[in-house]
Amino acid sequence: MSIVVEHEKRRREILERALDVFMEEGFENATFQKIANRCGITRTTLYIYFKNKRDIFNYSIKQLLGELERDISGVREQKDLNCPDKLFRVISLILDRLEENRRLLQVILDFLLYLSKSDVVPEVRVRRRTLRLRHIIATMMIEGIRSGEIIPVNVRTADDLLYGLIESAIFRLVVLKRPSAGELKQAVELTIEQLRIK
Repeated sequence: MSIVVEHEKRRREILERALDVFMEEGFENATFQKIANRCGITRTTLYIYFKNKRDIFNYSIKQLLGELERDISGVREQKDLNCPDKLFRVISLILDRLEENRRLLQVILDFLLYLSKSDVVPEVRVRRRTLRLRHIIATMMIEGIRSGEIIPVNVRTADDLLYGLIESAIFRLVVLKRPSAGELKQAVELTIEQLRIK
């Protein structure tokens, strides 16, 4: 059991150092060797944990989204909250995670720019990663409408609006280098209040 824990701890340490390399070098110029050097291990040892730099990158995203989905499930299971309050807490949670992971967001942006130079269409990859999150928000909207806690609206339009605020937070944190996405929580709260049945 302790071997598994140590293995996972080592993977997390590698991810942290790999993010440093990605931030300094950019995704395109980061190499498996540079990551191994930063970790103080050989490339052979690094291969025990990851196949290549893309595997490291994908694992970082998978780990973030997995933790986020577990946290979102916890909010959705809270029986003492109504649907609009759950929706606000879920989106606030997402904004908090974006703030905490701005380095990873910067690497993702760099990766998307790297992809845009090749034949791969970045939007397809982004959609695949974000579709589940959009689905959760839409499902929560539908639940709120059915329970009579959210006014009947076009769910797709409301989902676009709320998800647009999340995208705005990413832009502000990564491109504009704002220290916080806190001001967007007020916009989310205002939006959800307009959707709430009074």
